[in-house]
Amino acid sequence: MNKTLLKSSLFSFALMFFFNALAEDVPAAIKSRLDATVPGYDSSSVKATPLPGLYEFIADGRVLYISTDGRYIVSGNIIDMQNKQNLTEQTQRQVTKKIIDAYDEKKMIVFAPKGKTNHTITVFTDVDCPYCSMLHKEVPKLNEAGIAVRYMMYPRAGAGSPTFTKSVSAWCNDDQKKAITVAKEGGAVEPKTCENPVQEQFDLGQSIGVTGTPTLVLESGKVLPGYVPAAQLIDLLDGQA
Repeated sequence: MNKTLLKSSLFSFALMFFFNALAEDVPAAIKSRLDATVPGYDSSSVKATPLPGLYEFIADGRVLYISTDGRYIVSGNIIDMQNKQNLTEQTQRQVTKKIIDAYDEKKMIVFAPKGKTNHTITVFTDVDCPYCSMLHKEVPKLNEAGIAVRYMMYPRAGAGSPTFTKSVSAWCNDDQKKAITVAKEGGAVEPKTCENPVQEQFDLGQSIGVTGTPTLVLESGKVLPGYVPAAQLIDLLDGQA
């Protein structure tokens, strides 16, 4: 056997050993339970946590935990008090970032800076939400600071509500930015329908834990629930950079 073939064979064996070891790390009871009761979970996400007997996994964009015997599923935060770190939030940020980054920006209503974009925030918004209106009034300040604001529709009352209908009309308008601004100011938006992503965005928001509006998602995947004044948001984003 020549040296190249030998190296290739050894490398393949090492890879096989590595992935088999990973598979063995996940108790069979966990895999069996998740396969049977949690359709669509990310099988590659299952891993041990620092807590003995507890494993982490991702399902529908959320971080969850399961006991070694597969009997108990836990939803909540694991906080390392010694290092003062929220381990659940760290993982959730990565998951949220991946979901938001994969979403087509063409389906969002984007208010971009005229010059260089230094930061981008994604905002789940309700056109009838007073705090969303407050944030929208500060979008020009954010744009001046080089911050792009991307809106995802999140009509809190759900499908069939007047807010949902208004959200569809704003998205289907020829001038989306003007329409959403009018809606947020309490004005009348011309009723329109078209193929739209409003329900899709509402469902996506729920999958990452959005419960109210506005909800801001930063580039890091960090989620900020509620209204944040422009000056504070600019300082936060510049500080993270």
